[in-house]
Amino acid sequence: MTELSFSCTGVRADQYAAGPTLVFRLRVTDAGGERVHALALRCQIRIEPAGRGYEPREADALADLFGERSRWGTTLQPVQFAEVPLMVPGFTGQTEVDLVVPCTYDLDIAATRYFDALHNGHVPLLMLFSGTVFAGEAGFRVEPVPWDRETTFRMPVEVWREMVDQHFPGCGWIRLPRATMDALLGFRSRHALASWEATVRTLLDAAEPAPPVSAVPPVPAADRPPSGAALLRRAAERMAP
Repeated sequence: MTELSFSCTGVRADQYAAGPTLVFRLRVTDAGGERVHALALRCQIRIEPAGRGYEPREADALADLFGERSRWGTTLQPVQFAEVPLMVPGFTGQTEVDLVVPCTYDLDIAATRYFDALHNGHVPLLMLFSGTVFAGEAGFRVEPVPWDRETTFRMPVEVWREMVDQHFPGCGWIRLPRATMDALLGFRSRHALASWEATVRTLLDAAEPAPPVSAVPPVPAADRPPSGAALLRRAAERMAP
């Protein structure tokens, strides 16, 4: 019977990935020392927001996820981050493997909003493992990975920001319905705008209210210029015999 345990020794941003990707380094240990031919794992990663403190500006940014800070005693619940499969090659005793986790910068996703709200420190993560073990000295047998196998890891916020900056340097990202995208594209084409930034900026400028017109005090009657009728009357009086 295998006696597996798991730990996470580090994390890095994959600079060669086509999209935002984190690579966690996992250490798998079999205390029994038996030959493991293969290990089919499923890893669920959760954010444990109660495992760290928050600055005032971070708390303000997290209000849409957890509500007002006075309610965090009941609302600060775990947030699902990812669930990824992993095939671990054969080993005896101990091995280390990379757990590749594709990410998104979609701010409609709760985990992404949580990461984006943090400015420094660490993200408390809980990794839960399940799967199937193929082990044995002569031939092999199949047994499940016990459901109680888990480990914690504190991921530096800087790693997340490094990953995002690799793919969206100095930018944000929003998801829009197809009909809204088509309307924006039509607006951009009609106004011959060079970029999406120029398109959104033009719409924002048009939506801003016009500055209020300052009140102008009335001009005294004595200082007002003569009207057209008055000028004609004076000219007629001068031309009269």
